[in-house]
Amino acid sequence: MQISTTATTTPVDDARLAEILASPGFGQHFTDHMLTYVWTPEQGWHDARITPYGPLTLDPATAVLHYAQETFEGMKAYRHDDGSVWTFRPEQNAARMVRSSQRLAFPELPVDDFVECVDALVAADQRWVPGSEGEKSLYLRPFMFASETFLGVRPAQHVTFMVIASPAGAYFKGGVKPVNLWLSETYTRAGRGGMGAAKTGGNYAASLAAQREAIEQGCDQVVFLDDQEFRYIEELGGMNLFFVHADGHIVTPETGTILEGITRASIIELAGKLGHAVEERKFSLDEWRDGVASGEITEVFACGTAAVVTPVGELRSPQGVTPAPASTELTMRIREALVGMQFGRAEDTFGWMHRVV
Repeated sequence: MQISTTATTTPVDDARLAEILASPGFGQHFTDHMLTYVWTPEQGWHDARITPYGPLTLDPATAVLHYAQETFEGMKAYRHDDGSVWTFRPEQNAARMVRSSQRLAFPELPVDDFVECVDALVAADQRWVPGSEGEKSLYLRPFMFASETFLGVRPAQHVTFMVIASPAGAYFKGGVKPVNLWLSETYTRAGRGGMGAAKTGGNYAASLAAQREAIEQGCDQVVFLDDQEFRYIEELGGMNLFFVHADGHIVTPETGTILEGITRASIIELAGKLGHAVEERKFSLDEWRDGVASGEITEVFACGTAAVVTPVGELRSPQGVTPAPASTELTMRIREALVGMQFGRAEDTFGWMHRVV
């Protein structure tokens, strides 16, 4: 593929950039450029270009505004101590976008094209990648949307893929701490045959009312149950869950109606290499509560791109509180192994890191 580049004439100056990178927050500041790639039935994928970051002009009848046909990914670029910049398993994000596209009736963006597009934007805006202190990184948001101006209900005949980037600070300020969870007894995130395994904005919109309820209850995140029996653990609003048992084996809810997280898949492989078998199966709310009470469950942790790995504290619901397990030993060992690889402080024995510059 050919990617044209039109450099901005008004880049953020070095002094202002230093201020931003010192305290980037999350999703508040954006790099100098963005990447755009367009699909039509006649031309396929074409017109890949990097241009100055700026607003989009959309017709009020643009299909995505009415039927929510869109997908996205979340990933990061990391600066190593030698100045090089790397991403973590980008081909897995690309493959997941292909699966999301199949579910959303989008054209499939080839994996190699996805990776090349992300690499191109990171290379163009590499000065925006923070140093590794404090687990800072450059958050990358590839996304695809129905850009056709048409109000008929059918797959869009004009699709736009874009990549934008935003420097991100550490998920935890002041060190990793357990997140307390609220059990949603009213809402579900996705149902059988639905879009739960696709990374699409509608799934996140469906989680917002429940997440608001969790915040009102003094919790950090919401836990969703299955839509059939309201009995089995699915996932959090934005993270996957793992349950460590006394004999060392780990259980994580099976996929199908939940998002197949890249961090989740990496933990399954990493835990196996550390000698901990991981079982993917249905896992009930009662099993969680009874396991913590008996000591059979020794740790609970959640994972995702932003937090990487975080211990889970209390599980709260109208029926009461399930306390946090006493240990976080394996949780932190897994977290340190992943973060170490991402920032180049530990050997990448899996070949997961992808050098960009």
